Amino acid sequence: MNWLFTAIIILIGMICTAVFTGIEIPILKKKQFGQFIREDGPQSHLSKQGTPTMGGLAIYFGIIIASLAGTLICRSHAGHILVVIAAGFLFGLIGFLDDYIKVAAKHNLGLRAWQKLLLQILFSVLLCLYVMKFTDQGTDVWIPFINRDVDFGIWYTPFIVFVMVAMSNSVNLTDGLDGLCAGVTVIVSVFFVLVGMHFAVDTTVIYCAAMAGACIGFLFFNHFPAKIFMGDTGSLALGAGLTAAVVMTKAELLIPFACFVFVMESASVIIQVISFQSTGKRVFRMSPIHHHFELGGMKEVNVVRMFWGIALVCCFIAFLIMQIRL
Repeated sequence: MNWLFTAIIILIGMICTAVFTGIEIPILKKKQFGQFIREDGPQSHLSKQGTPTMGGLAIYFGIIIASLAGTLICRSHAGHILVVIAAGFLFGLIGFLDDYIKVAAKHNLGLRAWQKLLLQILFSVLLCLYVMKFTDQGTDVWIPFINRDVDFGIWYTPFIVFVMVAMSNSVNLTDGLDGLCAGVTVIVSVFFVLVGMHFAVDTTVIYCAAMAGACIGFLFFNHFPAKIFMGDTGSLALGAGLTAAVVMTKAELLIPFACFVFVMESASVIIQVISFQSTGKRVFRMSPIHHHFELGGMKEVNVVRMFWGIALVCCFIAFLIMQIRL
């Protein structure tokens, strides 16, 4: 894989998603598939009520087309890329059902938490089985700093399930401000293109390039003020697809560094819940943490830009960690 092919894949993903999103917006408006805004959320967000959601459909169509085109262009192994696409698609399907229930019932509740979690665990186990049975990596995980593969044995499946479920839900929690989730995902995806090149895994390079391009195309419509939201359809698919692509490199332990923004968003919710239930006090003005900065007086666009900057710094740190040899 070289940068010319990678740029072509990014361009295909960007164009396809931009076109699909432009087509999707009037359809969603006609069907009145608009976002329901939580009454207990920031009051400034109430103006977003009714903005078309489920834009993740356009994002994932773009990812699929760009990934398949990249596989043909690079003459890469199609089996692995189809599995990564399927992982993102299945998680996206969970999000689609959740979004559809929300917009059909006109309230902010979708699938029950246990239903989503059960399906996420099931689909994660299926990915583990494929990796263990149909790839050469077995149950190995690459360990940073020591630059060595370690066999996780029976712990591999619970490890991958945890990473898949945690990442998909963390990306989902990040999708709360215009352009936030899509922008951070562009940055993180480009980093994992580099990881794929470093470990010579074409599947990761192709899929992450397709994801980066698709999110750029979506940002044309999702930047402030957003004309469309990706919804759970997009955020769950992005988190799961990205993780599945990284699993193919065995570099899952780079995720906490490169994806620190996603980790931070999820951790803020956990900390808030534990603190409130145990002491009755809140650590943050509101969680996820991007709302904390909003309620502190920062403009939405500035919060988004700050988080994009944090993502860039974290990916640079992760890149340096990948180069360390102890």
